[in-house]
Amino acid sequence: MKQVIQNYKTGELSIVDVPAPQVKPGGVLVRTINSAVSVGTEKLMVNLAQQKLLGKALSRPDLVKRLIDKVKNEGLMEAYQAVKGRMETAQPLGYSSAGEVIAVGDGVDEFKIGDKVACGSDMFATHSEITWVPKNDCVKIPDNVSYEEAAFAYIAAIAINAIRCGNLSFGSKVAVIGLGLLGQIAVQVLNAWGCEVFGYDLDDRKTQLAIDLGASDAVSDRNEALNITKLLTNGHGFDATIIMASTPSNAPIELSAEITRERGTVVACGLIKLDVPRNVFFEKELALIVSRATGPGKFDYAWEFKGVHYPLSLVRWTQATNMAEYLNLLAKGKFSLKKVITHRFLITEALNAYDLLLGKEHQYYLGVLLNYPTKASIERKIVVNYKADVASEIPVVGMIGAGLFSNVTILPCLKKIPEVALRGVATATGSSGRNAAKQFGFEYCTTDYQEILNDSKINTVIIATRHDLHCQMIVESLNAGKDVFAEKPLAMTREEVKQISDAYRKNGKRLMVGFNRRFSPFAIKAKELMGEVGAITVNCRVNAGFVPKSHWTLNKEGGGRVIGEMCHFIDSIQYATSSLPERVYAETISSNNDQVTNEDNIAVTLKMKNGSMATLLYTSVGHKGIPRERIEVFGNNQSYVIDNFTDLLFIRDGKREKMRRWNIDRGHQNEFAVFFNSIKKGTPLPVDFVEYVYTTLTTLAIMESLKSGQPVTIGSVE
Repeated sequence: MKQVIQNYKTGELSIVDVPAPQVKPGGVLVRTINSAVSVGTEKLMVNLAQQKLLGKALSRPDLVKRLIDKVKNEGLMEAYQAVKGRMETAQPLGYSSAGEVIAVGDGVDEFKIGDKVACGSDMFATHSEITWVPKNDCVKIPDNVSYEEAAFAYIAAIAINAIRCGNLSFGSKVAVIGLGLLGQIAVQVLNAWGCEVFGYDLDDRKTQLAIDLGASDAVSDRNEALNITKLLTNGHGFDATIIMASTPSNAPIELSAEITRERGTVVACGLIKLDVPRNVFFEKELALIVSRATGPGKFDYAWEFKGVHYPLSLVRWTQATNMAEYLNLLAKGKFSLKKVITHRFLITEALNAYDLLLGKEHQYYLGVLLNYPTKASIERKIVVNYKADVASEIPVVGMIGAGLFSNVTILPCLKKIPEVALRGVATATGSSGRNAAKQFGFEYCTTDYQEILNDSKINTVIIATRHDLHCQMIVESLNAGKDVFAEKPLAMTREEVKQISDAYRKNGKRLMVGFNRRFSPFAIKAKELMGEVGAITVNCRVNAGFVPKSHWTLNKEGGGRVIGEMCHFIDSIQYATSSLPERVYAETISSNNDQVTNEDNIAVTLKMKNGSMATLLYTSVGHKGIPRERIEVFGNNQSYVIDNFTDLLFIRDGKREKMRRWNIDRGHQNEFAVFFNSIKKGTPLPVDFVEYVYTTLTTLAIMESLKSGQPVTIGSVE
């Protein structure tokens, strides 16, 4: 299928063929008929992407600061790889569309195949022939409303939410500054709701259109705007002024202060400079509200991705109901975009639409639409790089999952390993798969991971999906006769550990889990210097950093950070002690801060089978100025400290030995080298599978200890 994407590094826009998405639970598959180009937001995004690196940096000083901190703590190379991975990821454009439902996922009873729907989401309602959209991001289109006008529903919801922020009532007098697409929508909505509307824009064509669409008056001269304000409001000023303009100038906020009445409201919806003229705001006691996108629901993970609905008595209007209100106004004939839609392009001509937005001649445009063919290709496999067959005795890789971690860490590691062929990559979204295939040289990309499992040429599978999919995909890959590398965690329940253990023993294939710290040169050197000394004491401290409760790692897909991330450090302790955990006890903080997840701040005590003892402190409330990880080991009058995998200090008999590198090395490259060397040589992996089992069982025991308040014996999976 066709999709419009942009490379953030180069700014290049492309119309590419990508695999069509599959229907997933909680949403619907939609064949797009029209999508609206957001002439403000998308123009801004494209302009930013086409700037030089300095321009990008100046536009996001917050990200520059984070980058500097990363260089300080983790080294220049780690920071470079992170930036490179993000910038070279192609981003789909578009977020407001309309089309026909062609498949319905589990857990969705609001829609059926054949329904006309308007879709809104900057992640899903993209300029694509076929999209998968969460159910709360979809609204049914009334029978008498066209797909063309319905395609603007999400954009219209932005204007409607801004109007609601003005706390207006029937008969309110309202000014709209900026009469572009959002402004023209706002004029009509306000008029339909019984408000008297005045418009202001620097373009006379837009002011005349606003009058045609129901504004009492609209002008392009500032002094004239001040005079008309007195006439229309009996000298009091407007009850509310809604700023829809997008400009680096402070003029809109200054004008709004002058034309709004005492104790009135100024709503900033457009991207403007916000140097508030304090004296005027003070004298009039004005309220300033910066409206947030489309309304409640937007930016709420549970609402958008889990289909959770708010109680109507508490939240009357959401993104979805704002979209539905726009469609309702269209259906009742109180609203029309026929005069607002100025340009239409076929999806195959979409680049011409962006040439229009970015053109130096400043051609007049408002509503810009993309039209799609009546039939769309549902191919779920696209060949990106044609390759000759490779020798069957070398590792031929199929990868499932190609998110940010894969692009920043895993795939750059694979590219450095000789005699490894990259054949297929499977991702949930076609654009991410195509990007990985093009950038790293996979032969094809697909949105159906069964293509990877059924490909007889692939003998090795790398699994880098969200945590809740690991068990199923590991078992299926082993059963398909593939060697498997799976990112952590191995599993999320004891039942899943049992399933994987059975498949591992049954098929006799290799299985490595991505516990990379044991492969760091610092960990290897420290253990070599320490030698086998029997029972030792280990202290591991992890300054993990804050993750909001809405993040996927803390939900069902991730299983929480104990299961999803602390497993790394349980494995590090097993490696340092050369032993398996026997008993565990855990405590968390008790924070009254609703933003803090208590289980992300945890102290764990481990008793190992060989008599060793370990403590693990994991926190999310520390400052990033403190390096992320520190491991201290003590035994037989010897000690070593590994600081953030950039420094090692070993002390024995008063003698010190040091190891230092400028860039952090957590062992990822060496981990993959070991894995593929084992495959090439036909030798077993250096990590016993039972260690992976115990690492997982220990994280589950930690969760049990938190519930019971008692130490928990690890036990076995049987």
